[in-house]
Amino acid sequence: MADSKKAVKAAATPKSVDEQLSEKRQDLLDYKRSHAAGELVNPTVLKATRKEIARLQTAKSAARLSEQKESK
Repeated sequence: MADSKKAVKAAATPKSVDEQLSEKRQDLLDYKRSHAAGELVNPTVLKATRKEIARLQTAKSAARLSEQKESK
C-alpha cells in the first residue's frame, strides 16, 4: 500500500500520471471482468485499484493547479 503512495508522489509529471492512470483503469476493468466471471481470487484488489486511481487523479489535479499558480 505504501509503495503505491510513493509511486504516485514520484510520478509528478503529467504524462507519467496519465500513463499510470490509463494502465490502472485497464487493470480495474480486467479485474471487474474476472470478478464477474468468478475467476478473481482476491476481490480486495478491486478496492485497492480504485483507491490507486483516486490517488493518481488527485496527483494529476494537484499538478495542474500548481502549473496554473506558476503561470500567474
